[in-house]
Amino acid sequence: MPKPVHPERRPAVVAGASSGIGAATARTLAAAGFPVALGARRVERLEELADAIRAEGGEAFVHALDVSSTSSVEKFATAAAEALGDVEVVVANAGLLAPGAIVEATTEQLAAEFDVNVLGAHRLVRAFAPGMLARQRGDLVFVSSDTALRARPFMRGYSATKSGLEGLVEALQMELEGTGVRASIVRPGPTWSEMGGDWDADAGAKVLTEWVKWGHARHPHFLKPTAIAQAITTVVSAPRGVHISPVDVNPEAPIARPEKEQP
Repeated sequence: MPKPVHPERRPAVVAGASSGIGAATARTLAAAGFPVALGARRVERLEELADAIRAEGGEAFVHALDVSSTSSVEKFATAAAEALGDVEVVVANAGLLAPGAIVEATTEQLAAEFDVNVLGAHRLVRAFAPGMLARQRGDLVFVSSDTALRARPFMRGYSATKSGLEGLVEALQMELEGTGVRASIVRPGPTWSEMGGDWDADAGAKVLTEWVKWGHARHPHFLKPTAIAQAITTVVSAPRGVHISPVDVNPEAPIARPEKEQP
């Protein structure tokens, strides 16, 4: 019996593609030959990204996407398939992150974070996984966070949402065993992105101070989004029969200079 292989054309969906890890993932996948469907609420940012991808020789499609809305996800899924063909890869990257103490957060604020970070991922599964199961192939990749394993303070419900996401994906992964569809977790460490860029300066400083206090910041280096994008591309490019998950991606500490070289 011949070994199953990937089709030559593998359209990929990137949710949360307007900036940071999502934008870098879309460009990296496109450069690797994947036609990409870009989804986010900031459509104008997606159009700029699509133009850049096309200028580099890639294929890109843009459509508005709000993962907190079931109807938006369904419309996006239909449009992506009509534009690019059967979707082979889904990258669930859309996320919501806000600073603040849990005791001061409203239940509605936490609910909004869970709606995007956990239920949003499930909406993507519901929209794309049935087709993958019917074709007996496909990749579902979920962008988590190192905070899923070790919570960080004053980030409201973010750590809880990522822990919840990983629990959902681990169960999904077991349920997909033997179907030909792979569910994978990519877990970034500290990464430069626009998430947190709109925080109040004092709130951001408090978060970083608490990271140091609790030993979360061993060194000052942060990853660039392209590092996560390359990891995601490696995961979905693995030959059929190979499942890579979970993948932890962390910034390497700076190389210590010999004492005699210190200024």
